[in-house]
Amino acid sequence: MNDAHGGALVGPGSQPGDFDGGRLDYMVMPDGMAIFSAANVPEADEAQAVPQGVAAGDAILAALIRVVAGARPQQVDLTHLDAANLAFVDQLLGEGEVSVMFGTDVQAQESVLAGVWRVRESNAAGRRLRDYVDCAPFPAGLAERAFNGARGAAVLPETARPNIFNAPPLIAEINEHIPRVGEAGGAGHVINLSLLPHTEEDLAFLDEALGRGGLVILSRGYGNCRIRSTGTRGCWWTQYFNSQDTLILNSIEICAIPRVALAAAEDLADSAERLREIMEIYR
Repeated sequence: MNDAHGGALVGPGSQPGDFDGGRLDYMVMPDGMAIFSAANVPEADEAQAVPQGVAAGDAILAALIRVVAGARPQQVDLTHLDAANLAFVDQLLGEGEVSVMFGTDVQAQESVLAGVWRVRESNAAGRRLRDYVDCAPFPAGLAERAFNGARGAAVLPETARPNIFNAPPLIAEINEHIPRVGEAGGAGHVINLSLLPHTEEDLAFLDEALGRGGLVILSRGYGNCRIRSTGTRGCWWTQYFNSQDTLILNSIEICAIPRVALAAAEDLADSAERLREIMEIYR
């Protein structure tokens, strides 16, 4: 992680940029395969100087255990920690594959422990307002805010345009599935645009009909996945790129949160066990 009191949570190229302009913009991805290693765990003698950081690690472990046992997402506040103690927590958790940005004010970075998220909220001037760890499949506060102010259905643009063929029936399909978002056991609905004939005008038409939201998710690994919320409730635009930065899958997902961004239950359980082993070093 970067400086405790300001700046980005992750390095250049790892945070998503804005979607601007009248057509879909494909993000320029980092070259090659991103490789993620285990956190560089602080030595036991180093921890003696940062007791509050160690206590925060214990609190994160306790929160994670509660989530694995079935509790709702748990938060551990870090705002009170000074730079040294916060640096200990950052080193303890490391950086994982998924980063999230909500507008310019909220950033989240998954740690090397799946389901353990470092979240920082700041004001327009970049001053830190909140700094905490969220233990959950996806940061709960961001999930709740993803579609604040979003419309309830995709809206057909008023004017007819040339070279638009498949977009209108796709909008009808999208609107049919929006009411099912959040249903118990629902897997959501995916429209794979890469397998459907379409024009650039179709894509622009869909982009306008759905609108644009403020949440962007970037999952890095072998290749990259970029997801952004739209201005329509429950609708996400998902793009997969290979390690040569070529767009290989373009889809619209109608769901609460796309699965690729979620930590699975077994991942959370593994994270709890790994963190338990790490914290034993400081007993």
